[in-house]
Amino acid sequence: MKKLALTSLLAVFAFTGAHAANVIDGNPLYLPGAGHFYSVTSVGSHTGSGPIKYWGAEEEFGYGVTDKLSVAVTTSVAEEDTFDAYAWEDFSLQATYRALDKGALKLDLVGAYGLSPVWGYHAPFLNKDTTDYAWLAGVRGGYTTAHWTLAGHLYFSYLNTETFNWNDEGHHAWAFGVDGQYLLDAHWGVLAGIEYVGFSDSYAKNDGSWEATLGVNYNIDATKFVGAYVSADMNHKGGDHHDEWEVENGFGFGAKFGIDF
Repeated sequence: MKKLALTSLLAVFAFTGAHAANVIDGNPLYLPGAGHFYSVTSVGSHTGSGPIKYWGAEEEFGYGVTDKLSVAVTTSVAEEDTFDAYAWEDFSLQATYRALDKGALKLDLVGAYGLSPVWGYHAPFLNKDTTDYAWLAGVRGGYTTAHWTLAGHLYFSYLNTETFNWNDEGHHAWAFGVDGQYLLDAHWGVLAGIEYVGFSDSYAKNDGSWEATLGVNYNIDATKFVGAYVSADMNHKGGDHHDEWEVENGFGFGAKFGIDF
């Protein structure tokens, strides 16, 4: 079975958030208030080892069912090699429940279901050979104040070529990381994070990668922000080269716009 992608599904939880309901400023523990919608739109690319050949865009649209429970839909599109290849890369549904809310301490339970890709270059809709499916469950939590936040997350994913293909050989992946935000003033904030994604299967246990991200947000007001981000990756080769790590050439970069309404 081909190696399945995990990054796009996990990306829906990265660098979206706020200190309190209906205040959206890039905080990693954001949760919308009851009856509020939110949207986070992202665009990005990667310099690689030569001219830029890839770009992607992602939309996360969510709703606060209660002050403790939110649901969201995320999807993305991408093109590469000077638009010779393109794909509707993923579509995911996720739910977040705030299980602990004790002053500055927060703890959320997270679940998601996603498929990727839905449609690709010269491939029919939901093509059996190109569509992957994933289930995700995990927790995120941390400490947030009026000026700074420190949060961690741990997610487990099961990936396969069918939604309920439990008996076939799939991939079991773990992702854990730490994210932080510091507000410089009422408008400016800086963010930083690091995440490891790896596999626990015996045939893929050495495959994994670290990603570090650094960003800056400008908070237009309490319900809108724009941000710019850069990232770097270090990959584990796996297999016979399980002790070898390699920093990916170039760096990722992008921008985000978030709104709560």
